[in-house]
Amino acid sequence: MTVQTHRLKNGFRIVTENMPGLKSASVGIWVNAGGRHERIEQNGIAHFLEHMAFKGTLRRSSVQIAEAIEDVGGYINAYTSREMTAYYARVLADDVALALDVVSDIVLNPIFDPAEIEVERGVILSEIGQALDTPDDIIFDWLQEVSYPNQPLGRSILGPEERVSNFQKPDLSTFVSENYSANQMVLAAAGAVDHDELVRQCEEIFGDLIARNQSPVLQGNFCGGEIRQVKDLEQAHFALAFESPNYKNPDIYTAQIFSTAFGGGMSSRLFQEVREKRGLCYSIFASAGAYCDTGTMTIYSGTSGDKVAELANITMDELKRAADDMSEAEVARARAQMKAGLLMGLESPSSRAERLARMMTIWDRIPSLDEIVAQIDGVTTETVRNFAGSMSSGAPAAMALYGPVADAPAVEKLQARLVA
Repeated sequence: MTVQTHRLKNGFRIVTENMPGLKSASVGIWVNAGGRHERIEQNGIAHFLEHMAFKGTLRRSSVQIAEAIEDVGGYINAYTSREMTAYYARVLADDVALALDVVSDIVLNPIFDPAEIEVERGVILSEIGQALDTPDDIIFDWLQEVSYPNQPLGRSILGPEERVSNFQKPDLSTFVSENYSANQMVLAAAGAVDHDELVRQCEEIFGDLIARNQSPVLQGNFCGGEIRQVKDLEQAHFALAFESPNYKNPDIYTAQIFSTAFGGGMSSRLFQEVREKRGLCYSIFASAGAYCDTGTMTIYSGTSGDKVAELANITMDELKRAADDMSEAEVARARAQMKAGLLMGLESPSSRAERLARMMTIWDRIPSLDEIVAQIDGVTTETVRNFAGSMSSGAPAAMALYGPVADAPAVEKLQARLVA
């Protein structure tokens, strides 16, 4: 498999990986524009724009967009995150040019028909309502908000209903002009792809696109705190967060290995102690997420109201204990899980294209798999213990609670438990 890159004169980047033996390919455009690139009055516009891209272009109606891809047996989709918006398609080898034509059309030529804006507004408001009715979804928005209060990074990607209810065509066009420039885009493709042919096609489609300087994002400042909503639900939802490394910090690998050993699978400490030994919950996990300038170590569990206090206290006790006695065997197992997950995930062209786009956005190059594996293998038990210790030594913590959570301890008491 060969990774190839090319940069147009306007800064538009193309990265491909041919995967011999495959008969299909994934092709997409990743734009360095997400929720944290919004001003407060724009909150939710990046996600709204993603929806509107499929509602008609200068060349195709919404039906024609769907039919163009599905007529050849492919699929097309998009997503919005806090730092990126992606538009991508999966097709057979003979239809790669078509996929790029359709995906580029929805990114470059949306018409933002006012009637379609009203239709999609209703869809998005329903999506917001569904999220609010899904406790194990909304709690992570609340956790983000309390982790990064009064900052773009802490705002919901969907946006508040009052903002979404008022967006109009000029709002969408403004966000595009501010963020959808040539130097903020990456075309990534993997599978049965021809690099030279994709470069030629991109020259025609994107060669005249203007490059602009994007406004810098506000530095993420993890503050911590607590948000608690008591409600008569079947489950008490408990989510905890600490600051962790950004994705350019080499310590990100330590954070990811710690999260795997601590709460990443059935053999992890949290799963074994909280669920298997004590039966306090059905699910519990830890994960390490990263942004360009900060990161978040998240711990989540759903339990009953009469067990949430015990679960929260034991979670903190386990975190403190990990700083002292995380074993070589646990770290080795987590390294193996992380490497296996990385390599297994890359058997899919869609996963490969996603990785290519993210690496180009982060590093402006594609680190080899050997380089990543070496970073993983370089994480030691000592560095993992030290990382756990950094969280159990009085670092700020954020907590979100939802459901029958009146008896759960305050976040300050949980933090005090770490340093006792």
